[in-house]
Amino acid sequence: MWGALRQKCGLTTLVSSLNHAQVSERLVSMASTPLIKSSTAAKEDAAAFTSKQNQNGGDSVGMKSLKALALLGAGVSGLFGFAGIAATDETEHGLDCPSYPWPHKGILSSYDHASIRRGHQVFQQVCASCHSMSLVTYRDLVGVAYTEEEAKALAAEIEVEDGPNDEGEMFSRPGKLSDRFPKPYANEQAARFANGGAYPPDLSLITKARHNGQNYVFSLLTGYRDPPAGVSIREGLHYNPYFPGGAIAMPKMLNDGAVEYEDGIPATESQMGKDVVTFLSWAAEPEMEERKLMGFKWIFIFSLALLQAGFYRRWKWAPVKSRKMILDVVN
Repeated sequence: MWGALRQKCGLTTLVSSLNHAQVSERLVSMASTPLIKSSTAAKEDAAAFTSKQNQNGGDSVGMKSLKALALLGAGVSGLFGFAGIAATDETEHGLDCPSYPWPHKGILSSYDHASIRRGHQVFQQVCASCHSMSLVTYRDLVGVAYTEEEAKALAAEIEVEDGPNDEGEMFSRPGKLSDRFPKPYANEQAARFANGGAYPPDLSLITKARHNGQNYVFSLLTGYRDPPAGVSIREGLHYNPYFPGGAIAMPKMLNDGAVEYEDGIPATESQMGKDVVTFLSWAAEPEMEERKLMGFKWIFIFSLALLQAGFYRRWKWAPVKSRKMILDVVN
């Protein structure tokens, strides 16, 4: 079997193809042959070598076929390797989020303020027990989602610990516009105890703190699924393919009809997800509309200045560039 394989691969030598008696006769003939051959003998040897190479042509074809099979095997192995790496990366970092056409992503687009109001309503009634927004005050909502009176009424619904008073004691008072959104838990230990050991993050800057933030948050809120076959999720966790690792401690927050919108829009899961993401995007970047408006104003001013500079340059240099010089060689 080994000899057949070596012959197939073109590695058979003259010695391996002869028996011991033939080898002895070959050595004797080589010993009796003079070291310097005539030119005719050299030509005969060259012709014999060429015919031997032609006979071994079939072996070279077999060698090429073997190399092609080896390359094909290496390519298939590499393909499966890359597929395994992609599957591992998908498991560790989560699925890639789809890109959604957010209405405020345009160059001159602004926030949907009605969506911000609905998003705050969903966040206040559904999501506030699991997450906090410590960087947003009720004053920030004035003129964006609520009037000043409505914002004051919302702030008055919470109890804020203040003090100390003249007697050195802490006391509770109704909230004011300057107060920040209340934290759902008194401390980190209470938050971890209520969420199965996981500490809920602050969502004030979540759309800026995550890669592809808005699409990621929307996909995460609406991406809860039953675990596929072969995937086990331990008790207290939930399967979400968009979360790194696939297991998340936060339960599903959004369900159809979880809230009743003031403007009568059906509170579907996707609608609530869109409103919450719009609200969180505004919370992370409340100056976006002012920045875009200021940028447009500056671009307009610089355009006028550029036109004026071009006109002035043409008016100033046109006589110089268009004049002709006449050389009078006679006088």
